[in-house]
Amino acid sequence: MAYKLPEQFIKNMQKQLPESEWEAFFATYENKPYKGARLNPLKGTKEELRALLPFLGESVPWEENGFYTDAEKLGANPFHAAGVFYSQEPSAMSVAPLLRVKAGERVLDLCSAPGGKGTQMACQMQGEGCIVLNEPVESRAKILSQNVERLGIKNAVVTCETPEKLAEKFEGYFDKILVDAPCSGEGMFRKNAEEAFAEWSEENVALCARRQKNILAAATKMLKGGGLLAYSTCTFATAEDEEQVAAYLREYPFMKLVKAEKLYPHKIKGEGHFLAVFSREDTTDVRLVKESKPFVSKANERIYADFEKGFFHTPFAKNLHEANGVLYALPDNVFDWKGVQVLRVGLRLGEVKNGRFEPNHSLAMAARKADCKRVVDLSQTDGRVEKYLRGETIEADVENGWCIVCVEGYPLGLGKAVNGVVKNHLPKGLRR
Repeated sequence: MAYKLPEQFIKNMQKQLPESEWEAFFATYENKPYKGARLNPLKGTKEELRALLPFLGESVPWEENGFYTDAEKLGANPFHAAGVFYSQEPSAMSVAPLLRVKAGERVLDLCSAPGGKGTQMACQMQGEGCIVLNEPVESRAKILSQNVERLGIKNAVVTCETPEKLAEKFEGYFDKILVDAPCSGEGMFRKNAEEAFAEWSEENVALCARRQKNILAAATKMLKGGGLLAYSTCTFATAEDEEQVAAYLREYPFMKLVKAEKLYPHKIKGEGHFLAVFSREDTTDVRLVKESKPFVSKANERIYADFEKGFFHTPFAKNLHEANGVLYALPDNVFDWKGVQVLRVGLRLGEVKNGRFEPNHSLAMAARKADCKRVVDLSQTDGRVEKYLRGETIEADVENGWCIVCVEGYPLGLGKAVNGVVKNHLPKGLRR
Protein backbone atom coordinates (compact mmCIF):
# COMPACT_ATOMS: atom_id res chain seq x y z
CA MET A 1 0.00 0.00 0.00
CA ALA A 2 1.52 3.32 -1.11
CA TYR A 3 -0.44 5.30 1.49
CA LYS A 4 -1.90 4.88 4.96
CA LEU A 5 -5.67 4.80 5.41
CA PRO A 6 -7.10 7.05 8.15
CA GLU A 7 -7.24 5.07 11.39
CA GLN A 8 -10.82 6.06 12.14
CA PHE A 9 -11.88 4.96 8.67
CA ILE A 10 -10.30 1.55 9.29
CA LYS A 11 -12.18 1.21 12.58
CA ASN A 12 -15.46 2.27 10.94
CA MET A 13 -15.09 -0.30 8.17
CA GLN A 14 -14.25 -3.05 10.66
CA LYS A 15 -17.53 -2.28 12.41
CA GLN A 16 -19.42 -2.19 9.13
CA LEU A 17 -18.07 -5.37 7.54
CA PRO A 18 -18.01 -8.94 8.86
CA GLU A 19 -14.55 -9.86 10.15
CA SER A 20 -14.34 -12.51 7.44
CA GLU A 21 -14.31 -9.71 4.81
CA TRP A 22 -11.73 -7.39 6.38
CA GLU A 23 -8.74 -8.87 4.64
CA ALA A 24 -10.38 -8.88 1.20
CA PHE A 25 -11.66 -5.33 1.58
CA PHE A 26 -8.40 -3.75 2.74
CA ALA A 27 -6.43 -5.75 0.18
CA THR A 28 -8.17 -3.83 -2.60
CA TYR A 29 -6.10 -0.79 -1.65
CA GLU A 30 -3.01 -2.64 -2.88
CA ASN A 31 -4.49 -2.71 -6.40
CA LYS A 32 -5.00 -0.11 -9.08
CA PRO A 33 -8.53 1.26 -9.43
CA TYR A 34 -10.66 0.05 -12.31
CA LYS A 35 -11.19 2.40 -15.24
CA GLY A 36 -14.08 2.47 -17.65
CA ALA A 37 -15.43 4.06 -20.80
CA ARG A 38 -19.05 4.42 -21.87
CA LEU A 39 -20.03 4.46 -25.53
CA ASN A 40 -22.29 7.27 -26.71
CA PRO A 41 -25.36 5.85 -28.51
CA LEU A 42 -26.16 9.32 -29.88
CA LYS A 43 -23.20 8.85 -32.21
CA GLY A 44 -23.93 5.34 -33.50
CA THR A 45 -24.70 1.75 -32.61
CA LYS A 46 -22.85 -0.15 -29.92
CA GLU A 47 -21.31 -2.44 -32.53
CA GLU A 48 -20.14 0.46 -34.73
CA LEU A 49 -18.55 2.38 -31.89
CA ARG A 50 -17.04 -0.65 -30.18
CA ALA A 51 -15.18 -1.52 -33.39
CA LEU A 52 -13.38 1.84 -33.29
CA LEU A 53 -11.95 1.37 -29.81
CA PRO A 54 -9.69 -1.69 -29.48
CA PHE A 55 -8.62 -0.59 -25.99
CA LEU A 56 -12.04 -1.52 -24.55
CA GLY A 57 -12.13 -4.76 -22.58
CA GLU A 58 -14.97 -6.71 -21.00
CA SER A 59 -18.43 -5.24 -20.56
CA VAL A 60 -19.53 -3.48 -17.38
CA PRO A 61 -22.42 -5.68 -16.21
CA TRP A 62 -24.79 -2.90 -15.13
CA GLU A 63 -24.45 -0.60 -18.18
CA GLU A 64 -25.01 -1.95 -21.68
CA ASN A 65 -22.69 0.65 -23.23
CA GLY A 66 -20.01 0.43 -20.52
CA PHE A 67 -16.62 -1.27 -20.79
CA TYR A 68 -13.55 -1.75 -18.65
CA THR A 69 -10.25 -0.47 -19.99
CA ASP A 70 -6.59 -0.29 -18.99
CA ALA A 71 -5.80 2.43 -21.55
CA GLU A 72 -3.96 5.55 -20.45
CA LYS A 73 -4.74 9.14 -21.47
CA LEU A 74 -8.20 8.44 -22.83
CA GLY A 75 -8.81 12.17 -23.18
CA ALA A 76 -6.08 12.38 -25.82
CA ASN A 77 -7.85 9.91 -28.10
CA PRO A 78 -9.43 11.64 -31.13
CA PHE A 79 -12.63 9.64 -30.61
CA HIS A 80 -12.91 11.25 -27.18
CA ALA A 81 -12.83 14.66 -28.86
CA ALA A 82 -15.50 13.37 -31.25
CA GLY A 83 -17.78 12.42 -28.34
CA VAL A 84 -17.77 8.74 -29.28
CA PHE A 85 -17.16 7.75 -25.66
CA TYR A 86 -17.16 9.19 -22.14
CA SER A 87 -14.49 8.17 -19.63
CA GLN A 88 -16.35 7.02 -16.51
CA GLU A 89 -15.51 4.92 -13.47
CA PRO A 90 -17.40 1.58 -13.75
CA SER A 91 -19.31 1.77 -10.44
CA ALA A 92 -20.49 5.28 -11.31
CA MET A 93 -22.34 3.77 -14.28
CA SER A 94 -24.59 1.71 -11.99
CA VAL A 95 -27.08 4.36 -10.86
CA ALA A 96 -28.56 6.01 -13.97
CA PRO A 97 -29.93 2.80 -15.56
CA LEU A 98 -32.11 2.22 -12.47
CA LEU A 99 -34.20 5.31 -13.28
CA ARG A 100 -35.29 3.76 -16.60
CA VAL A 101 -35.31 7.15 -18.31
CA LYS A 102 -37.40 7.31 -21.48
CA ALA A 103 -37.55 9.59 -24.48
CA GLY A 104 -39.97 12.47 -23.97
CA GLU A 105 -39.70 12.66 -20.17
CA ARG A 106 -38.71 15.55 -17.93
CA VAL A 107 -35.52 14.57 -16.14
CA LEU A 108 -33.31 16.34 -13.59
CA ASP A 109 -29.74 15.59 -12.53
CA LEU A 110 -29.47 17.86 -9.52
CA CYS A 111 -25.71 17.62 -8.76
CA SER A 112 -24.48 16.88 -12.24
CA ALA A 113 -20.86 17.97 -12.84
CA PRO A 114 -18.79 16.74 -14.54
CA GLY A 115 -21.75 15.01 -16.19
CA GLY A 116 -21.15 11.26 -16.25
CA LYS A 117 -24.51 10.16 -14.86
CA GLY A 118 -26.48 13.02 -16.42
CA THR A 119 -25.16 12.45 -19.92
CA GLN A 120 -25.76 8.75 -19.40
CA MET A 121 -29.46 9.52 -18.94
CA ALA A 122 -29.50 12.03 -21.78
CA CYS A 123 -28.20 9.35 -24.13
CA GLN A 124 -31.16 7.17 -23.18
CA MET A 125 -33.55 9.96 -24.19
CA GLN A 126 -32.28 10.09 -27.80
CA GLY A 127 -32.86 13.83 -28.06
CA GLU A 128 -36.55 13.75 -27.07
CA GLY A 129 -37.97 15.42 -23.98
CA CYS A 130 -35.94 17.70 -21.72
CA ILE A 131 -33.16 16.94 -19.25
CA VAL A 132 -31.95 19.58 -16.79
CA LEU A 133 -28.34 19.14 -15.70
CA ASN A 134 -27.63 21.34 -12.69
CA GLU A 135 -24.36 22.23 -10.98
CA PRO A 136 -24.29 24.95 -8.30
CA VAL A 137 -20.55 25.72 -8.73
CA GLU A 138 -20.08 27.78 -11.88
CA SER A 139 -16.58 26.55 -12.78
CA ARG A 140 -17.80 22.96 -12.60
CA ALA A 141 -20.99 23.84 -14.49
CA LYS A 142 -18.84 25.07 -17.38
CA ILE A 143 -17.05 21.71 -17.56
CA LEU A 144 -20.45 20.01 -17.48
CA SER A 145 -21.63 22.19 -20.36
CA GLN A 146 -18.55 21.29 -22.42
CA ASN A 147 -19.22 17.58 -21.95
CA VAL A 148 -22.84 18.03 -23.03
CA GLU A 149 -21.59 19.76 -26.18
CA ARG A 150 -18.90 17.15 -26.93
CA LEU A 151 -21.40 14.30 -26.71
CA GLY A 152 -23.81 16.01 -29.11
CA ILE A 153 -26.74 16.21 -26.68
CA LYS A 154 -29.54 18.32 -28.13
CA ASN A 155 -32.19 18.33 -25.39
CA ALA A 156 -30.28 19.45 -22.29
CA VAL A 157 -30.58 22.60 -20.22
CA VAL A 158 -27.46 23.23 -18.11
CA THR A 159 -28.23 25.32 -15.03
CA CYS A 160 -26.12 26.74 -12.22
CA GLU A 161 -28.41 27.07 -9.22
CA THR A 162 -28.80 25.80 -5.67
CA PRO A 163 -31.25 22.90 -5.26
CA GLU A 164 -33.41 25.12 -3.07
CA LYS A 165 -33.68 27.79 -5.79
CA LEU A 166 -34.71 25.21 -8.39
CA ALA A 167 -37.28 23.72 -6.01
CA GLU A 168 -39.03 27.09 -5.84
CA LYS A 169 -39.69 26.95 -9.58
CA PHE A 170 -40.16 23.26 -10.38
CA GLU A 171 -42.50 21.89 -7.72
CA GLY A 172 -43.91 18.52 -8.88
CA TYR A 173 -42.39 18.97 -12.35
CA PHE A 174 -39.97 16.12 -13.07
CA ASP A 175 -40.64 12.46 -13.97
CA LYS A 176 -37.18 11.31 -12.90
CA ILE A 177 -34.60 12.92 -10.60
CA LEU A 178 -31.05 11.87 -9.82
CA VAL A 179 -29.27 13.13 -6.71
CA ASP A 180 -25.61 12.13 -6.95
CA ALA A 181 -24.89 13.88 -3.71
CA PRO A 182 -21.66 15.57 -2.61
CA CYS A 183 -20.17 13.19 -0.07
CA SER A 184 -17.13 12.35 2.04
CA GLY A 185 -15.66 10.34 -0.84
CA GLU A 186 -14.55 7.21 1.02
CA GLY A 187 -15.26 5.11 -2.05
CA MET A 188 -12.66 7.13 -3.97
CA PHE A 189 -9.76 6.52 -1.54
CA ARG A 190 -8.18 4.12 -4.01
CA LYS A 191 -8.76 6.34 -7.04
CA ASN A 192 -7.98 9.80 -5.63
CA ALA A 193 -6.05 8.97 -2.47
CA GLU A 194 -4.24 12.23 -1.78
CA GLU A 195 -7.23 14.49 -2.42
CA ALA A 196 -9.74 12.21 -0.68
CA PHE A 197 -7.58 11.80 2.44
CA ALA A 198 -7.04 15.54 2.76
CA GLU A 199 -10.78 16.18 2.85
CA TRP A 200 -11.86 13.22 4.99
CA SER A 201 -12.85 13.48 8.64
CA GLU A 202 -15.76 12.33 10.76
CA GLU A 203 -16.81 15.98 11.03
CA ASN A 204 -16.92 16.17 7.24
CA VAL A 205 -19.05 13.01 7.12
CA ALA A 206 -21.58 14.68 9.44
CA LEU A 207 -21.46 17.89 7.39
CA CYS A 208 -22.08 15.95 4.17
CA ALA A 209 -25.01 14.09 5.74
CA ARG A 210 -26.71 17.38 6.69
CA ARG A 211 -26.13 18.79 3.21
CA GLN A 212 -27.49 15.63 1.59
CA LYS A 213 -30.65 15.82 3.67
CA ASN A 214 -31.33 19.34 2.39
CA ILE A 215 -30.64 18.35 -1.22
CA LEU A 216 -33.02 15.39 -0.94
CA ALA A 217 -35.72 17.67 0.48
CA ALA A 218 -35.43 19.96 -2.55
CA ALA A 219 -35.42 17.00 -4.95
CA THR A 220 -38.54 15.50 -3.37
CA LYS A 221 -40.39 18.78 -3.81
CA MET A 222 -39.63 18.70 -7.55
CA LEU A 223 -40.70 15.07 -8.16
CA LYS A 224 -44.15 14.45 -9.60
CA GLY A 225 -46.48 11.74 -8.33
CA GLY A 226 -45.50 8.34 -9.68
CA GLY A 227 -41.98 9.59 -10.43
CA LEU A 228 -38.66 7.99 -9.52
CA LEU A 229 -35.82 9.49 -7.50
CA ALA A 230 -32.33 7.99 -7.33
CA TYR A 231 -29.88 8.87 -4.57
CA SER A 232 -26.21 7.94 -4.77
CA THR A 233 -22.89 8.60 -3.08
CA CYS A 234 -19.33 7.39 -3.50
CA THR A 235 -18.82 6.75 0.19
CA PHE A 236 -19.15 3.85 2.65
CA ALA A 237 -20.23 6.06 5.57
CA THR A 238 -23.54 4.75 6.89
CA ALA A 239 -24.54 8.26 8.05
CA GLU A 240 -24.57 9.29 4.38
CA ASP A 241 -25.98 6.01 3.05
CA GLU A 242 -28.22 3.62 5.00
CA GLU A 243 -28.96 6.04 7.84
CA GLN A 244 -29.71 8.80 5.35
CA VAL A 245 -32.19 6.53 3.55
CA ALA A 246 -33.88 5.46 6.80
CA ALA A 247 -34.29 9.07 7.95
CA TYR A 248 -35.61 10.07 4.51
CA LEU A 249 -38.29 7.37 4.54
CA ARG A 250 -39.41 8.43 8.00
CA GLU A 251 -39.71 12.06 6.92
CA TYR A 252 -41.42 11.32 3.61
CA PRO A 253 -43.79 8.38 4.13
CA PHE A 254 -45.19 8.79 0.60
CA MET A 255 -41.79 7.78 -0.81
CA LYS A 256 -41.32 4.03 -1.28
CA LEU A 257 -37.88 2.41 -1.36
CA VAL A 258 -37.52 0.42 -4.57
CA LYS A 259 -33.88 -0.63 -4.27
CA ALA A 260 -30.85 0.07 -2.08
CA GLU A 261 -27.38 -1.36 -2.57
CA LYS A 262 -23.82 -0.70 -1.47
CA LEU A 263 -21.04 -1.58 -3.87
CA TYR A 264 -17.82 -2.70 -2.22
CA PRO A 265 -14.55 -2.94 -4.20
CA HIS A 266 -13.79 -6.45 -2.90
CA LYS A 267 -17.11 -7.70 -4.31
CA ILE A 268 -17.33 -5.96 -7.68
CA LYS A 269 -14.94 -4.58 -10.29
CA GLY A 270 -15.25 -0.94 -9.39
CA GLU A 271 -14.87 1.62 -6.63
CA GLY A 272 -17.09 2.10 -3.61
CA HIS A 273 -20.60 3.35 -4.33
CA PHE A 274 -24.02 3.50 -2.70
CA LEU A 275 -27.34 3.79 -4.48
CA ALA A 276 -30.99 3.94 -3.55
CA VAL A 277 -34.08 4.37 -5.72
CA PHE A 278 -37.45 5.65 -4.48
CA SER A 279 -40.87 6.00 -6.10
CA ARG A 280 -43.35 8.69 -5.16
CA GLU A 281 -46.62 6.99 -4.28
CA ASP A 282 -48.87 10.01 -3.75
CA THR A 283 -50.32 12.46 -6.24
CA THR A 284 -48.92 15.96 -6.26
CA ASP A 285 -50.47 19.34 -6.88
CA VAL A 286 -48.22 20.31 -9.75
CA ARG A 287 -47.35 23.99 -9.86
CA LEU A 288 -47.80 25.26 -13.38
CA VAL A 289 -44.39 25.85 -14.92
CA LYS A 290 -44.62 28.28 -17.80
CA GLU A 291 -43.33 26.97 -21.12
CA SER A 292 -40.93 29.01 -23.20
CA LYS A 293 -42.33 30.39 -26.43
CA PRO A 294 -39.70 30.13 -29.17
CA PHE A 295 -39.21 33.31 -31.14
CA VAL A 296 -37.15 34.04 -34.23
CA SER A 297 -37.34 37.01 -36.56
CA LYS A 298 -38.49 36.28 -40.09
CA ALA A 299 -35.24 37.65 -41.50
CA ASN A 300 -33.00 35.44 -39.36
CA GLU A 301 -35.26 32.45 -39.88
CA ARG A 302 -34.75 32.83 -43.64
CA ILE A 303 -30.99 33.27 -43.23
CA TYR A 304 -30.76 30.10 -41.16
CA ALA A 305 -33.03 28.20 -43.55
CA ASP A 306 -30.72 29.11 -46.44
CA PHE A 307 -27.71 27.86 -44.47
CA GLU A 308 -29.47 24.65 -43.44
CA LYS A 309 -30.50 23.91 -47.02
CA GLY A 310 -26.93 24.33 -48.23
CA PHE A 311 -25.24 22.51 -45.34
CA PHE A 312 -27.56 19.59 -44.54
CA HIS A 313 -29.30 17.05 -46.75
CA THR A 314 -32.53 17.23 -44.71
CA PRO A 315 -33.97 19.68 -42.12
CA PHE A 316 -31.86 19.61 -38.96
CA ALA A 317 -33.26 21.97 -36.30
CA LYS A 318 -36.68 22.23 -34.72
CA ASN A 319 -38.06 24.65 -32.12
CA LEU A 320 -35.95 27.47 -33.53
CA HIS A 321 -35.31 30.31 -31.07
CA GLU A 322 -33.35 33.55 -31.29
CA ALA A 323 -31.66 35.57 -28.57
CA ASN A 324 -29.50 38.58 -29.51
CA GLY A 325 -28.82 37.22 -32.97
CA VAL A 326 -27.86 33.76 -31.67
CA LEU A 327 -30.07 30.90 -32.86
CA TYR A 328 -30.90 27.82 -30.80
CA ALA A 329 -32.83 24.59 -31.25
CA LEU A 330 -34.80 24.29 -28.01
CA PRO A 331 -35.72 21.02 -26.26
CA ASP A 332 -39.33 19.84 -26.57
CA ASN A 333 -41.77 21.88 -24.45
CA VAL A 334 -38.91 23.50 -22.57
CA PHE A 335 -39.80 25.67 -19.59
CA ASP A 336 -39.41 29.45 -19.49
CA TRP A 337 -35.93 29.80 -17.96
CA LYS A 338 -36.36 33.42 -16.91
CA GLY A 339 -34.94 33.82 -13.39
CA VAL A 340 -32.77 30.71 -13.68
CA GLN A 341 -29.03 30.96 -14.31
CA VAL A 342 -28.46 28.89 -17.44
CA LEU A 343 -25.27 28.06 -19.32
CA ARG A 344 -26.84 26.09 -22.15
CA VAL A 345 -30.40 25.67 -23.44
CA GLY A 346 -30.79 22.98 -26.05
CA LEU A 347 -28.48 23.23 -29.04
CA ARG A 348 -26.66 26.43 -29.95
CA LEU A 349 -26.86 26.48 -33.74
CA GLY A 350 -24.86 29.64 -34.44
CA GLU A 351 -25.37 33.34 -35.00
CA VAL A 352 -26.25 35.79 -37.70
CA LYS A 353 -23.43 38.20 -38.57
CA ASN A 354 -23.74 40.82 -41.27
CA GLY A 355 -26.66 38.99 -42.85
CA ARG A 356 -24.92 35.62 -42.89
CA PHE A 357 -25.26 32.60 -40.62
CA GLU A 358 -22.11 31.39 -38.84
CA PRO A 359 -22.55 27.89 -37.35
CA ASN A 360 -21.44 27.00 -33.82
CA HIS A 361 -19.27 24.07 -32.72
CA SER A 362 -22.31 22.59 -30.92
CA LEU A 363 -24.09 22.18 -34.23
CA ALA A 364 -21.18 20.16 -35.60
CA MET A 365 -21.06 17.86 -32.57
CA ALA A 366 -24.78 17.10 -32.77
CA ALA A 367 -24.65 16.35 -36.50
CA ARG A 368 -23.79 13.10 -38.22
CA LYS A 369 -21.65 12.67 -41.28
CA ALA A 370 -24.64 11.41 -43.26
CA ASP A 371 -26.52 14.62 -42.42
CA CYS A 372 -24.00 16.90 -44.06
CA LYS A 373 -23.25 17.86 -47.66
CA ARG A 374 -19.60 18.94 -47.24
CA VAL A 375 -17.48 16.56 -45.19
CA VAL A 376 -13.75 16.16 -44.61
CA ASP A 377 -13.49 12.60 -43.32
CA LEU A 378 -10.03 11.67 -42.06
CA SER A 379 -8.56 8.33 -41.03
CA GLN A 380 -7.50 8.22 -37.38
CA THR A 381 -3.92 7.63 -38.56
CA ASP A 382 -3.99 10.68 -40.83
CA GLY A 383 -1.71 13.39 -39.48
CA ARG A 384 -4.33 15.98 -40.35
CA VAL A 385 -6.45 14.80 -37.41
CA GLU A 386 -3.88 16.04 -34.88
CA LYS A 387 -3.27 19.17 -36.96
CA TYR A 388 -6.97 19.95 -36.84
CA LEU A 389 -7.18 19.28 -33.09
CA ARG A 390 -4.25 21.68 -32.58
CA GLY A 391 -6.24 24.37 -34.35
CA GLU A 392 -4.20 24.37 -37.57
CA THR A 393 -5.35 24.79 -41.15
CA ILE A 394 -5.57 21.56 -43.15
CA GLU A 395 -5.77 20.76 -46.83
CA ALA A 396 -8.67 18.73 -48.22
CA ASP A 397 -10.51 18.11 -51.46
CA VAL A 398 -13.90 19.57 -50.55
CA GLU A 399 -16.24 22.14 -52.06
CA ASN A 400 -15.94 25.71 -50.84
CA GLY A 401 -18.00 26.65 -47.80
CA TRP A 402 -18.69 25.49 -44.27
CA CYS A 403 -17.86 21.82 -43.75
CA ILE A 404 -17.71 19.17 -41.03
CA VAL A 405 -14.28 17.72 -40.17
CA CYS A 406 -14.58 14.08 -39.07
CA VAL A 407 -12.39 11.23 -37.86
CA GLU A 408 -13.59 7.92 -39.32
CA GLY A 409 -16.99 9.52 -39.95
CA TYR A 410 -17.45 11.12 -36.49
CA PRO A 411 -17.47 14.96 -36.34
CA LEU A 412 -14.63 16.76 -34.56
CA GLY A 413 -15.80 20.24 -35.47
CA LEU A 414 -16.22 22.82 -38.20
CA GLY A 415 -14.04 24.12 -40.97
CA LYS A 416 -14.46 26.57 -43.79
CA ALA A 417 -13.08 25.43 -47.12
CA VAL A 418 -11.62 27.80 -49.70
CA ASN A 419 -9.95 26.30 -52.78
CA GLY A 420 -8.75 23.12 -51.08
CA VAL A 421 -7.67 24.75 -47.81
CA VAL A 422 -9.83 24.26 -44.71
CA LYS A 423 -9.67 27.07 -42.19
CA ASN A 424 -9.94 25.72 -38.66
CA HIS A 425 -13.01 26.70 -36.61
CA LEU A 426 -12.40 24.47 -33.58
CA PRO A 427 -12.95 26.68 -30.50
CA LYS A 428 -9.65 27.87 -29.06
CA GLY A 429 -10.45 26.45 -25.64
CA LEU A 430 -10.68 22.94 -27.11
CA ARG A 431 -7.42 23.03 -29.06
CA ARG A 432 -4.47 20.95 -27.93
